Amino acid sequence: MPLKSEASLAPAMEPSTTTQSLFSSPRKRSVVLCLLLALATLAVYNSVVHNAFINLDDNDYVTNNKHVQAGLNAATFRWALTTYDAENWHPLTWFSHATDWQLFGKNAAGHHYTSVLFHALNAVLLFLLLQSATGFTWRSLMVAALFALHPVNVESVAWVAERKNVLSMMFFLLALLAYDWYAEHPSVRRYSAVALLFILGLMAKPQIITLPFVLLLWDYWPLQRFGFGQISEVPPRFAQGSVRRLVLEKLPLLLLSAADAVVTIRAQHTAVHTAMAEYSFHTRLANAMIAYSRYVAHAFWPFRLAPAYPLLDDAIPLARVLTACAFLLLVTGLALASRKRYLLVGWLWFLGTLVPMIGIVQVGNQSMADRYAYISFIGLFWMAIWVIAETAQEWRISLRWIAVPACLLLAGTAILTIRQVSYWHDSETLWRYTLSVTQRNFMAHTYLAGEFTKENKHEEAIAEYTQAEQFHRYPLEQVGYFADYELRHEHISGAIADARRVLQGTNDRDAREMAFRDLGIANTKLGKASEARENYNQALQIDPRDPFALMGMGLLAYRDTDFRAAADFFSRAAAVEPIDFHYLLMAAALQKCGRQAEADTAYAQARRASLDWAEAQKKADWFLSN
Repeated sequence: MPLKSEASLAPAMEPSTTTQSLFSSPRKRSVVLCLLLALATLAVYNSVVHNAFINLDDNDYVTNNKHVQAGLNAATFRWALTTYDAENWHPLTWFSHATDWQLFGKNAAGHHYTSVLFHALNAVLLFLLLQSATGFTWRSLMVAALFALHPVNVESVAWVAERKNVLSMMFFLLALLAYDWYAEHPSVRRYSAVALLFILGLMAKPQIITLPFVLLLWDYWPLQRFGFGQISEVPPRFAQGSVRRLVLEKLPLLLLSAADAVVTIRAQHTAVHTAMAEYSFHTRLANAMIAYSRYVAHAFWPFRLAPAYPLLDDAIPLARVLTACAFLLLVTGLALASRKRYLLVGWLWFLGTLVPMIGIVQVGNQSMADRYAYISFIGLFWMAIWVIAETAQEWRISLRWIAVPACLLLAGTAILTIRQVSYWHDSETLWRYTLSVTQRNFMAHTYLAGEFTKENKHEEAIAEYTQAEQFHRYPLEQVGYFADYELRHEHISGAIADARRVLQGTNDRDAREMAFRDLGIANTKLGKASEARENYNQALQIDPRDPFALMGMGLLAYRDTDFRAAADFFSRAAAVEPIDFHYLLMAAALQKCGRQAEADTAYAQARRASLDWAEAQKKADWFLSN
């Protein structure tokens, strides 16, 4: 059905004459509705200003990023354009964070509110886009309001590190609006505007890489540019074309997508390689089918949402996979059979825009993520709204009867969103909540342990790390770091067990060196000097410049009153790592050897190198006397 014919049905679905009289003109009505939509979004998300930065990527993007904290300058621009930090190439996102830091510094409220403003703008742009393309104001407003207030989008808005999501979405929607402008009167100038906005969006986040395919769907509905099946005496608003022509029209944009895909793969090479090695293709494919179904469930039942849904190592039950596949095939079949263009396009929009993030090419340990639904759920929202509206029209149900449940629905989503925002208040609150709504969530246990470590709650941190290890086979290199952490906080038996597990399971030189060194420290603490000496020697065979192993050997020699050997080991440690602590140990051993002049020199070097003299002396005295 041509767009003009479809739009002619709009009065039946628009408010009554009395309601419309509140607006003096369509333009004024749109302005008022845009303001109401933006204000509602800001009101629902207002409490985000009380939230802190969290320990999930906010440190990489803002709080520990010296380039971002340098503000907007030439060096920051050069870095942003060339870096693969955070395993992405998204210079506009870095510019955005640098601007925020220059304006707000470490005040998290400003960073959060900027994301809220972007989200409110995106809701307004979505409303204007749908209204312009379809001719339906109230349906478009409802879709935009669901987008603005749906709790699944809290992750994209309340998480500072996800600025890239709201920023890329803005350019995505602007590109679609520019495409509508182009499709009315195609020209190189107008097409260039679409391409430029697409490039800017890709420079914010590669998630919009599917835009060329989205534009083909957009051609089919609502623009109805495909030159077949058009029976109307009214000239079409948008330029028509054959399928071949419309596909060729997207080729320059497809080339941009391909180029960005290459850059993204290079940026995420390490993460992709690790995840692809950890999870088999069958596991990733099975998880993708289930994830699609879970996303649909979250769209219509947005409860127990979490920032981390881990992809567990265990085999996924075949029954769940088959059920998910049957559901997807059923909905696809119904969309095709309905002959409603908006249903087919909405469903393909949902499926297609999720393809880069669905996990066939796995990045990280998540099975799915709410932030990935930011663009995709728009298709589901308009499917639902258009079906309800057309059903009401066929059954001659008054708009007032629809308006009441619609308002109740939006109020319900707003309440859920306000509650969801509160869970992002701080790291500990977020991860405790996550553990309460998910099971076997090793990611939540790990991040909670990280927060406890930061707060010097080491017993609680070790307990969380231990829980995480029960649910996930961490790479042995990471197990080695955990053993090191256990050792530093007197969990000696656990450290020994983990270090031995590393030695039994990997040939990685760095991991084995750390494991031998940790065993040496552990055996030293247990008074097993011969075993400790053997462990340190094994570490030094791998790396003769390991300062920890050199220091350990020196301490063993010092306790055996072999001060000459101790001085030699401490001297080698100081040569590798010239810090006050090593020089103080070296000075003590030299003094015991009667080499006072050399001891005085080492002591003077310690003073010059020291940042905290009292603490360095206290630490050296403790090690030498224990």
